[in-house]
Amino acid sequence: MSELILIIEDQEDNRRILRDLLTNAGYKVIEAVTAEAGVMSAETHHPDLILMDIQLPDFDGYEATRRIKANPALRSTPIIAVTSYALSGDEAKAYEAGCDAYVSKPFRPRELLVKVREYV
Repeated sequence: MSELILIIEDQEDNRRILRDLLTNAGYKVIEAVTAEAGVMSAETHHPDLILMDIQLPDFDGYEATRRIKANPALRSTPIIAVTSYALSGDEAKAYEAGCDAYVSKPFRPRELLVKVREYV
């Protein structure tokens, strides 16, 4: 398996959990700590899948998703929102921004892997 997954997540603990989960499942992983770095990384590396946190330090994951999906070369790249935003309407906002799926934190590792495998 050689699929490349971009993790856009500002919290080191969350990045480590996702990194360990995905690399142990055979995926290649790159990481970004800010939305801007994530957008730039997506443009540079053209990942097979993006895991997008919503609450980021520079601008939110909704805007990052819109920017990524606005790029014709990245428009078909699946983006899964992985976020602690779990209030009524947050999932709909993620889909409206262009996310293809939504997973709330805390997530079950096995369930997240199933969701990842749906897209890569």
